[in-house]
Amino acid sequence: APALYLPPYRCSGVGLALCRRLLEEDGRIHLCIACRNAVKCEATRDLLLAAHPAAWVSTVEADLGSLASVLRAARELRRRFRRLDFVYLNAGVMPNPHVNFKALWHGLFTGKVLHMLTTAEGIMTQTDRLNGDGLQEVFATNLFGHFILVRQLESLLCGNEKPSRLIWTSSSNARESAFSLSDYQHAKGQEAYSSSKYATDLTSVVLNRKFNKQGLYSSVVCPGLVMSNMTYRILPVFLWKLLMPVMWLIRFFAKTYTLTPYNGAEAHVWLFKQKPECLDALVKYHSCTSGLGKNYVEPRKIDVDEETAEKFYQKLLELEKQLLERHSDLLD
Repeated sequence: APALYLPPYRCSGVGLALCRRLLEEDGRIHLCIACRNAVKCEATRDLLLAAHPAAWVSTVEADLGSLASVLRAARELRRRFRRLDFVYLNAGVMPNPHVNFKALWHGLFTGKVLHMLTTAEGIMTQTDRLNGDGLQEVFATNLFGHFILVRQLESLLCGNEKPSRLIWTSSSNARESAFSLSDYQHAKGQEAYSSSKYATDLTSVVLNRKFNKQGLYSSVVCPGLVMSNMTYRILPVFLWKLLMPVMWLIRFFAKTYTLTPYNGAEAHVWLFKQKPECLDALVKYHSCTSGLGKNYVEPRKIDVDEETAEKFYQKLLELEKQLLERHSDLLD
């Protein structure tokens, strides 16, 4: 059975829905799920086995916001597996999100409100903080932890008989305007989430250029607007209850309002069934749901500059070198 490694930050929301849908697609896969909390990880495994008692499901503890945890998880995975066919890079945080209601109100009168509601552009900000490694938490969790994981698992991903796949969860909120090479951790701004997702798009583009010849392919997906633990923290619960009927109506005009984790995982599952050689490295695959509830995938060109992507990749390598010197005891 092919080995498959799925690292959601919390195995809930799109991560849990994806696990279930993958097992429905192919019950022969070895599904290895990762969470930062070992107890929740085992609870997720029990949930999956309750629905698929014959499935092959294992777990590994990994906090993508901690370099030491990522290195330990990678070492454990190298010990267990000879190859990995799929790595779903799905971890994500959005600390202290704030809605700019003034900007939203202005959007109502400028005709931009639908665009703002589907991309959160101009209405969503976050207050970031440093993690234990001295990195900005959003950058570390949403991108850098994944990057280190991929680098540490290269021996399992490259040079196999069959291609291996990286599938990153990006966002329609990924915008060039929120990203800066001079501040790629987004320490000075208030749109750390958008910056980290744009950085994800840049990284995927470069990885394809560098590793396709070694049989490793990278893709990015957008799950759309999904009601998950992350989303529910943006507004008080009573407001979400009031807004939900409106959101279901908006879906007739905004196809990226997938709303449920099952719908949000559509692009992830679609990519599971595609031949990577036939995919466009400069496309993001969006999960979409029609007003009548039909799920489908829409490819959209990624708005990235390949020269910027290469420069950013070099900065990631430099940061990696600096930080790995502190954790030589966790390296083989």
